[in-house]
Amino acid sequence: MAQKATIYKVELSVSDMDRHYYETHKLTVAKHPSETDERLMVRILAFALNAHEQLEMTKGLSTDDEPDIWRKSLSGELELWVALGLPSEKVVRQSCGKANKVIVYSYGRTAEIWWEKIRNSTTRFDNLQVINFSENNTGELGDLARRTMKLQVNVQDGDVMVSVDENIVYVTPIIWNNAA
Repeated sequence: MAQKATIYKVELSVSDMDRHYYETHKLTVAKHPSETDERLMVRILAFALNAHEQLEMTKGLSTDDEPDIWRKSLSGELELWVALGLPSEKVVRQSCGKANKVIVYSYGRTAEIWWEKIRNSTTRFDNLQVINFSENNTGELGDLARRTMKLQVNVQDGDVMVSVDENIVYVTPIIWNNAA
């Protein structure tokens, strides 16, 4: 019998001074049985960094043709496609053809090798942004995961502070490719 997703209830307060966005989102996040706490928290952080009233988490790992997070316009146009991890060059190419803007949040010990491998084949996409999180940062984020969380994300000058209760993790996103 297949394992079911684990449900996480997240009250996410975002204070993004770089974008002048200040809002609290109540999220119900389904953690796929094969998803790690680290990936779950990277997904929530990616949501916070792109927070918008029309931003949605998708089925993610259980669906190949959807990103982890997306934002659609009121007319149904795909404005933002957010992918996590190390997608193949083919997936990046297809994503850039489907959405106005694509952001890949890469992480893990092989992220630099992945980026070196696909960097040259992605230079033609002016709607692609690639941001890397260090393995130390994402490991610490994974340690914050709780089934019920009040998560505070503060962004200022590109630096990110994530806190749950009295635990704080500082994340410095590294921009590898910046969309125009």
